[in-house]
Amino acid sequence: MDIDPPSPEPGRVAARLDRDRIRYAVLGAASLLLGIWLVWLGCWLLGWSLDDLGIEPRQWHGMVGILTAPLAHASFEHLVSNTLPLALLSTLTLYAYPRAARAALPMIWLLSGAGVWLFARESVHVGMSGVNHGLMFFLFLTGLWRRDRLGIAISLVVFFFYGSMVLTVLPREEHVSFEYHLAGAMAGALCSLLLFRLDPKPVPKRYQWEDEEDEESFEDAELELPRPHEVPVLWQRESFSDEKGRVLEFPKRDAGASERPTLH
Repeated sequence: MDIDPPSPEPGRVAARLDRDRIRYAVLGAASLLLGIWLVWLGCWLLGWSLDDLGIEPRQWHGMVGILTAPLAHASFEHLVSNTLPLALLSTLTLYAYPRAARAALPMIWLLSGAGVWLFARESVHVGMSGVNHGLMFFLFLTGLWRRDRLGIAISLVVFFFYGSMVLTVLPREEHVSFEYHLAGAMAGALCSLLLFRLDPKPVPKRYQWEDEEDEESFEDAELELPRPHEVPVLWQRESFSDEKGRVLEFPKRDAGASERPTLH
């Protein structure tokens, strides 16, 4: 299913296309949220340990966590804290960049997990926070690369709500996997650099006053004064080729006159 770029012109067709994009984004984000909640509820009801789904760095049996760790959470509070950021960031990603999102989401998911498996501390790393950091950096940087109105607006929104994620990529608390945050942020930045041209830019809206200005400038061009070389010559001095130049003599000063006249 291909998603058309947003249109700046109001109308039934533009409204229908925009509703399709919103429905596509909301359903996609809801599916992702439903997945992590079902996994947590299933493990809680069955009494399974979520550590089995996490990433254990540099352990071969822990590589499965690259796929499953974002679905596992250490506690109910951990799950709730990741739900709202994931809902907003994934919805904005699917709405603004539907084509890039198809590649960005899997890349952020896998690259962040691979980074944790390669370089993280010896522990079990779980949670969707790495993907959330990746989506935040992806949305923020993609808007800066594209420099269109929609992208800049989304960059400002995500930085206003989740700009503190820039600080959480550094080690702050012992029980927080800053490695997952850092790997997700790097994966999001890489995806934004590779995929920001994938979605077409919205057609810029042309306002009525711009067209009127062009028409007025065309009309004013007819009222402009002609250039000097375009003005016809109405009178031209006759040339006297046989007459020599004249020398105008100043009147001679009287001998008795003062050499320094008084000025007044």
